[in-house]
Amino acid sequence: MNLTLFDLDGTLIAHDSDHAFGNFMVDIGWADGEHWRRRNDEFFAEYQAGVLNLDAYIDFATSVWRARPLAEALVARERFMQDVMRPMLTPNAQALVQQALDAGDLVAIVTATNEFVTEPIATAFGVEHLIAVQLQRDAEGRYTGGIQGIPSFQAGKIARVDQWLAGLGRQWSDFERISFYSDSINDLPLLERVSHPVATNPTPALEAIAAERGWSLLKLFA
Repeated sequence: MNLTLFDLDGTLIAHDSDHAFGNFMVDIGWADGEHWRRRNDEFFAEYQAGVLNLDAYIDFATSVWRARPLAEALVARERFMQDVMRPMLTPNAQALVQQALDAGDLVAIVTATNEFVTEPIATAFGVEHLIAVQLQRDAEGRYTGGIQGIPSFQAGKIARVDQWLAGLGRQWSDFERISFYSDSINDLPLLERVSHPVATNPTPALEAIAAERGWSLLKLFA
């Protein structure tokens, strides 16, 4: 069996789902437009530069919706999924994922975006296994704005894949071929860990590294 791992934002979708969800919070009137968009854009720029403080971002990104009843937040998430995310699911990206599933690969989406935002997106791609940033909850089940466990961010993606595989009774050496598709320099640790790294819609920084190292290059979006 082969193992195929996909980053999500910028890789399988042309935009960043976390950033888009923040803008959606403004669009539906849950967040102050000018301040929220400006801070959301600042965090996104830090992510692209590889210097994001993830704890600070998670606290910010969840602050508006976690203050509301969970049922209300879930309704908003479904509306976001239908109105914003589904139009971003391109045939090329869906076919790439389906090809791995049809081949019998063990497939997972490994993303630095939190589980609340990404669970329905993984489902839409037909992927059972999602490795995302886990959100901390209090004794009453309310989201706190903190991160639970190791975040699936930068080198943390390797640790989270380790944990996931162990939970399935597997390890890296069980697989003949391990592929990882990503667009981001933040994913360099996991790209270096697998046997078949694929720079997918890469940023200029990642594209330069991929060219230097002879990695596969894939562009799903025009």
